[in-house]
Amino acid sequence: MNYRTEIDGLRALAVLPVIFFHAGFESFSGGYVGVDVFLVISGYLITTIIINEMAEGKFSIVNFYERRARRILPALFFVMLVCLPFAWFWLTPGDLKDFGQSLVAVSTFSSNILFWQEGGYFATPAELIPLLHTWSLAVEEQYYILFPLSLMLIWSLGLKWVLSLLAIVFLASLGVAHWGAFNKPSATFFLLPTRGWELLIGVFAAFYLKYNDYLKSHHLNQILSLLGFGLIIYAIVTFNDLTPFPSLYALIPTFGTVLIILTAVPKTFIQKILSYSPIVGIGLISYSAYLWHYPILAFARHRLFGEVSDFLLIALCLSSFPMAYFSWRWVEKPFRDKKKFTRKGIFSYSLIGILIFSSLGFNLNSSNGAMNRFSKFEQKILTNFIDPDDYVVDRFSKIQLKDFDGTKRKKVMLIGDSHAEDLTNAIYESNAIKEISLSGYYILTACGVLMVELEVIRKHQTRYDCSKLNNFYTHPKLLELMSQADEVWVVSTWREWTILYLTESIKNIKKINDNIKIFGSKSFGEINQNEFLWKGIEVWERERELPEIEIRKNERIKEIVSPMAEYIGLHKILCESVSKCSNFDGVNIYSYDGSHLTPYGAKILGERLFMPDSDFE
Repeated sequence: MNYRTEIDGLRALAVLPVIFFHAGFESFSGGYVGVDVFLVISGYLITTIIINEMAEGKFSIVNFYERRARRILPALFFVMLVCLPFAWFWLTPGDLKDFGQSLVAVSTFSSNILFWQEGGYFATPAELIPLLHTWSLAVEEQYYILFPLSLMLIWSLGLKWVLSLLAIVFLASLGVAHWGAFNKPSATFFLLPTRGWELLIGVFAAFYLKYNDYLKSHHLNQILSLLGFGLIIYAIVTFNDLTPFPSLYALIPTFGTVLIILTAVPKTFIQKILSYSPIVGIGLISYSAYLWHYPILAFARHRLFGEVSDFLLIALCLSSFPMAYFSWRWVEKPFRDKKKFTRKGIFSYSLIGILIFSSLGFNLNSSNGAMNRFSKFEQKILTNFIDPDDYVVDRFSKIQLKDFDGTKRKKVMLIGDSHAEDLTNAIYESNAIKEISLSGYYILTACGVLMVELEVIRKHQTRYDCSKLNNFYTHPKLLELMSQADEVWVVSTWREWTILYLTESIKNIKKINDNIKIFGSKSFGEINQNEFLWKGIEVWERERELPEIEIRKNERIKEIVSPMAEYIGLHKILCESVSKCSNFDGVNIYSYDGSHLTPYGAKILGERLFMPDSDFE
């Protein structure tokens, strides 16, 4: 296979937007498409090697896996090794436990599966997970395992059958990806079956160039390569986190990539740009740069409690390149030298690395992030941050559309998002469940906890298909339970757009049940676990000014609700005032993230809410 400088330049075009996107620069709001560019390149390069060797009868699956191990694992393990001391000293036990899970998943080529499973509402913010970016490596590694074996099985069928079968897989993968981007966005983003079509675009490019020459027309190559470059740039600057992805939208950067691969031939403008030596240099170290940039940014955000200036972000982004050069020069290159490291040595070192990092990760996970390093008091506080989502969601999940029990207990239909899950825990922790027969219905916050026509919600929510996630308006079992209930309680985080339709929503609920309680949102201000490690519990003892947006939002909700239904102000229950709140009473904390409740916080909410003659408007 002939070396093409423009391919390394294309790698640079892929890695730079990814780095600046992860740094949070708005000009690169679609920088995540750099990963898609990488996937197309991988599909092209790997397939070119495989089919050339298969055509000559020289392909060896062992040789293939050896090359992949040399290319991927040494630099990856080196970055993981360097991350370990920073994780030990800078991460809270909860985050260190999650880091341990990451070590195991990365070592076993399954980090995309881990991050898919953890990618729910309560997941650690993405920018704080040091190894989150390895999900794309896992996708590639899974492809490297499956694709050559599959190609070996069907190769004897002939080129026509091979391409036909690959085309079927491509269309199926793309179709599922487009559907999944709206219905199962987390799984669709992370998993190979919905990313496979991007790799296959590169596969088809490899087959095309194997059996066909480049286009003869210089002008056509010039136009198409410029178009390809423009499509990638367009995606980088116009896509954002609301773009359904990887849906049909992902065809824009991936098609742009394949156009460059096929038409950026010598003497074209794009080939000259991508072959410019500094750009090629970045491309050569792009793998290491990709590995380094995310842990650098994540650990800095942990240490600085998320408050990282733009100047420092730029400095951190730039620092990933000397680190990348170091690991490329002293780790990547030596391990790719067969004279220095034999096949046996590569496989042995790979297995040892997998076992070591998996063992370390398992120990960090099973010890709850080495919790025993801390004092008993600290452990009591920090335990609240270990898998808190399990506590929040468990009880509510068990009462979903549950029939009322037929006793004399008050029948309550509780509808809402994660704040409704909090209220469920408050009912149980305070033992108020003795007086309440409770049924629940969950609605994703993004889809709005509103009983309005779905067309209204679609105006404000394009990222998810809310017809599947929010059928509050038409669900027969829900409507039946609402009509049977003594009271309907609606609890939400209340995004600002939802308040616009609150009056209409209440009117529609009243058509079914006239006894309605609307609960305001709650907040304890920003809470950062790392502050506790570095500054002590006193940072949570003081009263904090609540976010102004929360105060205004609740005032507006109360104004709308009060003439029509009963309004319950959660801030009035939990906080010193509607504008100030503390998260610590000297012994226990109320919230682990500034919004959702610990068991103690839920108990306090329940006890105060269900006090006789309580008034919390």
